[in-house]
Amino acid sequence: MDDSALILRNGLLLDGSGGPARKADLAMVSDRISAIGDHLIFPGARELDCSGYVVAPGFIDGHSHSDLQILESRREKLLQGVTAEVVGNCGFSAYPQGSHAQQLRSFANGIFCGEGEWGWDSARDYLDVAHRLARNAAVGSLVGHGSLRIAVAGARMDALPEVHIQEMEVRLRNALQQGAIGLSTGLMYAPGSSAPSDELIRLCKVVAQEGKIYCTHMRDYGFRLLEAVEEQLELARRSGCRLQISHLQAVGVANRDLNARALEMLEEAHVRGVDVAFDCYPYIAGSTVMTQLLPQWSLDGGLDALLLRLSHPAARSRIADETILGMANTWDELLVSAVGSDRNASAVGRTLAELAQLRNQSEIDAVFDLLLEERGQVNVLEFNQSEENLRMNLNHPLAIIISDGFYVKGRPHPRLHGTFPELLGNLCRERQWMELAEAIRKITSAPADRFGFSGRGRLQPGAIADVTVFDPATIRSRATYTDPERPPAGIRYVIRGSELLLGQDGQVA
Repeated sequence: MDDSALILRNGLLLDGSGGPARKADLAMVSDRISAIGDHLIFPGARELDCSGYVVAPGFIDGHSHSDLQILESRREKLLQGVTAEVVGNCGFSAYPQGSHAQQLRSFANGIFCGEGEWGWDSARDYLDVAHRLARNAAVGSLVGHGSLRIAVAGARMDALPEVHIQEMEVRLRNALQQGAIGLSTGLMYAPGSSAPSDELIRLCKVVAQEGKIYCTHMRDYGFRLLEAVEEQLELARRSGCRLQISHLQAVGVANRDLNARALEMLEEAHVRGVDVAFDCYPYIAGSTVMTQLLPQWSLDGGLDALLLRLSHPAARSRIADETILGMANTWDELLVSAVGSDRNASAVGRTLAELAQLRNQSEIDAVFDLLLEERGQVNVLEFNQSEENLRMNLNHPLAIIISDGFYVKGRPHPRLHGTFPELLGNLCRERQWMELAEAIRKITSAPADRFGFSGRGRLQPGAIADVTVFDPATIRSRATYTDPERPPAGIRYVIRGSELLLGQDGQVA
C-alpha cells in the first residue's frame, strides 16, 4: 500500500501542450506525477473524483510583484490556481540592499506594499527564505535593475561611473549564479529610467553569459512605444540575451494604431533570430504608482527630493508642464486606487478629474498635493488600451498571460484576485476569444519554458505534481474594479508537489 499516492479520477486532462483534452486518471506519488491513464490502480492511494472538471498543470504567473507577500503564503493567487510565480519584475526586487537599505525600501514600497525593515543582501539570502516560507507557490526571482542600481549608487539619476558599472556586473553575476532567473528593468521608474543603453547592454551581456532571461518594463508604452521596442530589440541583438517585454500594450487612444506595428517589429526580430517574447494581462486597465506619471528626473535623489521639488514653485511648474506634455491618458482614465494614510481615504475610487473637481483645483495641482500629503504613497489604475488590441496581444503566438498583480493599502486592481479565472471564464468560455487548451498553454508550459521552471508546466510522468483542477462551466473572476477583492469561482483543487493546498470548498486543506 502507498498512502503517499494521490489519484485524480475521471478528469478532462489539458496537459499544458495546447493539445485537446482527454479523459484520464492522473496518479501522483511523493512530489511527482507517476502515471496518466485509464483505471489506474495504486493500493492505498487517496482519490479525488474530478468528473466534469478540467485537470491542468498548476498555473504559473510569469509576472508578479508579490515579492514580500509570497513569503507570507498569502492566498490570493492560490485561490486562482497559481502554483508558481516570477517576482522581481519591472526593476523592483527585494535585494540587493547594499548600504542603501532605506533607499531601496523607499523605492520599492509603493509596488511591494512593504512595511518594516525588509530587505536582503543577496539573491541567495532572499531565495533561502522564499524556499522555506513560500508554501503556496514556487518562486522564481529576477534581479531588479532599480534595486541593483540603488545598492551600488543610491537613488542618483545620471550615467554611472565605470567603477559602479563594474560593481553592478559583479553583483548581477553573483545573483544569477545564486539562483536568480534573470534581470528586470523598470525604465519608466527612477532611478532605472536614467540608465543609458550602454549600461543596460553591459548588464544584458552578463545575463546572456549566464544563460538567463532579461525582462523589461520599457521606457514608453505611449507616444514612443515603437522607439522603446526598438531599443530593447537592439539590446538583445548586441548582448545576445533572451528578451521578454513586460505587459505589452499601446497606452492612450492616440497611440492605439502603434500596437500592431509593435507586434510586427517583434515578429520580424524573432524571424531574424532574436529570442524575444512578451507578456500581457487580460484587462484593458493597468495599475502603478502615481509618481510614474511625473518626469522621472524629478525623483533624482529619491522620494524626499521629489517632495521638496513639488513644494518649490519653479520646480513644481516645470514638473507640471512636462507631466501634462507626456500624458497619453486623459485625467478621467486615471483613478486613485490606494493612498498611504486615512487622511485621503475618500480619494480612493475617484478619477483624477473627479478629485480635482472635489478639491476645486486643476488636475495637476490635485495630483501634486495628494502626493505631498501622502508622501508619495499613492497608487492609480490606468485605463490604457482598447479591447481590440488586448485581444490581439493575448492571442499572439509570442505572448504569455500574466497578472502583473500587486498589493496596495486600498483598492487593488482586480487582476490580483481574478486574472486566471477571468481568462478561462470570461474571455475563453463567455467571449470565446481563445480556445481553452491554448489559454492553459499560455499560463503553464509557455511560462515554464520561458522562465526555466524545470519540471513544471506539463502533465506528464516525472513532472513535479503541481496541478490545478477547475470546473470549466463555472470558473470566473468575481473581482471588479469597484469590488476587486472578491475571490474567484470554479477552482476545485490546487495541488502542489502532491500536497492538497486547496479543497473543493475553497478552503486551505
